[in-house]
Amino acid sequence: MKVFGFIAVLITGALLLYAAGDLPDFGDAQSAPSQAGTSKFYIEETYNESHVPNLVTAVLADYRGYDTMFEVVVVFTAGIAIIAILRGLGVPTHRPDRPAPDDKIIQMTCRMLVPVVQLFALYVLIHGHYSPGGGFQGGVIFGTSFILLAVSRDLEAALNRLSSRGFILTAALGVIIYAGHGIVSQALGGQFLEYGKLWPDDPTKGRYWAILGVEVGVFFTVAAIMFGIYANLSSRGTLEKGL
Repeated sequence: MKVFGFIAVLITGALLLYAAGDLPDFGDAQSAPSQAGTSKFYIEETYNESHVPNLVTAVLADYRGYDTMFEVVVVFTAGIAIIAILRGLGVPTHRPDRPAPDDKIIQMTCRMLVPVVQLFALYVLIHGHYSPGGGFQGGVIFGTSFILLAVSRDLEAALNRLSSRGFILTAALGVIIYAGHGIVSQALGGQFLEYGKLWPDDPTKGRYWAILGVEVGVFFTVAAIMFGIYANLSSRGTLEKGL
């Protein structure tokens, strides 16, 4: 199987390198994607319609909001499926007991780093309107702060801050927050995820704040699923001892 896998990787890699020759040069303004009407519209009109300086964030959470919402649903569903499978494995046999780390320097360092990591995650979430960032990136960083706590101390210490029930409910809450923006838009007479209806006096402002709102939903789901998968993987679904 290793030989077969190696051959498959070589063939796939060769095909990808061959196909890369047909790609336009990086930053080529005359390439077909750059000349397409859709691309020009996004580049020229996104800020006027949403007042979000970060073009990527506006496209992600507004113009293709349906797609992004279902990406969050996929993350939630995949995370729950992984957790369910691992929970079904039961307690592994002949598993050696591993005492919790007792290195005071590591524990104290991580204890000081965790709030800094979480603060940076919130910065990445909120500042996604203006620079690279957003709910997916911020959620991953926030989730790793709990993983850092579990690695430096033990899984129980991390679960005391975000329990098994807590990360499942938090992940579900993220999906509800995202979909809730669409439901409220419909209730106000618009279409699903028509953010402008959320602020009738100023639709542009409605789109601006709604993008941040749905990014918060993404943040919750991604952060909770990140930690939930780690907690179950490291303990084979038992949520005891961990790595």
